[in-house]
Amino acid sequence: MKKIIIAIDGYSSSGKSTMARAIAARLGYRYIDSGAMYRAVTLFALRHGMIGADGSVDEAALTAALPEIAIDFRPMADGSQHTLLNGEDVEAQIRTMEVSSHVSAVAAIVPVRHKLVQLQQEFGREKGIVMDGRDIGTTVFPDAELKIYVNASAETRARRRYDELRAKGQDVSYDEVLANVRERDHIDSTRAESPLRRADDAIDLDNSAMTLDEQNAWLCERVRRITGEA
Repeated sequence: MKKIIIAIDGYSSSGKSTMARAIAARLGYRYIDSGAMYRAVTLFALRHGMIGADGSVDEAALTAALPEIAIDFRPMADGSQHTLLNGEDVEAQIRTMEVSSHVSAVAAIVPVRHKLVQLQQEFGREKGIVMDGRDIGTTVFPDAELKIYVNASAETRARRRYDELRAKGQDVSYDEVLANVRERDHIDSTRAESPLRRADDAIDLDNSAMTLDEQNAWLCERVRRITGEA
């Protein structure tokens, strides 16, 4: 089977990670959650006092500390993967609202993006990879064989994120999550370095009214057109 790179971009909580994990498992590809990498750097910055009470990031301190930050992924028995920060499993810690509230600001820092883009490109050197994020089809893998741009309304995405956080026992309100989604949308799409945008050759997918099965079937058909099987 011909191995390809599948790049899935879109706004936060658009369902792209769920889709990416499912198709990677079906194809036997490696899945990389690029957003988790930025969340891990954000957690590092929070732990080391590099983010102020006002949300400002000490860019100089974080940039200087980048050589100390190692990020990798550990496959789990259930088919999922956990994010490792300097060898520590931080999967639960990076999914909190505290990290969500600061990750877009950290992700806008140019040296942070350069470091993680380089690492992401190394992950995809042998192809056979599915990666989701904000700039995968435009910056990380501009020559990816399949590019998907996923979208849904801010309200739909906030509801998904709210339900996910509540299921994990986090005490959050829907309004708080919606405000965070809208703020991240603005930062992600207006930052100077690799802003979120649709690649010219990406295929659009609005999954607001789709079930997970419908979403996965849609993507499998697109993969089949390129590889001949999925």
